Amino acid sequence: MLLCHNPVKATGNYYPSLQYSFRVEERTICKFVTEVCKAIIAVYKDEVLHCPKTEEEWKEVAATFSTRWNYHICLGAVDGNNITMKKPPNAGSYYYNYKGFHCIALMAVADATYKFLYVDVGAEGGASDGGTWSNCSLYDAVEENRAGVPQPEPLPNDGQPVPYHFVEDDAFALRT
Repeated sequence: MLLCHNPVKATGNYYPSLQYSFRVEERTICKFVTEVCKAIIAVYKDEVLHCPKTEEEWKEVAATFSTRWNYHICLGAVDGNNITMKKPPNAGSYYYNYKGFHCIALMAVADATYKFLYVDVGAEGGASDGGTWSNCSLYDAVEENRAGVPQPEPLPNDGQPVPYHFVEDDAFALRT
């Protein structure tokens, strides 16, 4: 369960201050925000969050990285984030992260225009970004050659084939 006293990201206000503005109890605001988020996801999920599944779709993502950032053969930018939560009962340190609070992990892949292609939420916050990524369904699909990742191709003005790849920070292991 997410803490209700965290700020609402859209406004920066906290639920306790919002209860006076809207004359609605804090616990009710928490429910509204959850329901509104679910509705937004239901309506916009296919339009906003589409993970490529074929070589052609992945090549479109890579082409955008090439034209926009002059970075070639890139399938997306991967990173994680921690979402604060109350400590689950009997959780021990599974959800306790190195920053000193309990959280769940969000792992995401974005395209060259900052649009999410893939999101995985719910992993234990005590895990590293690399560990969380290695437990995602997209990672499994890539590793098992089920994701539709294109075969290696040469970079512009070069004849040596280079594998398509995701760009990540140093929290992730460098892998083939």
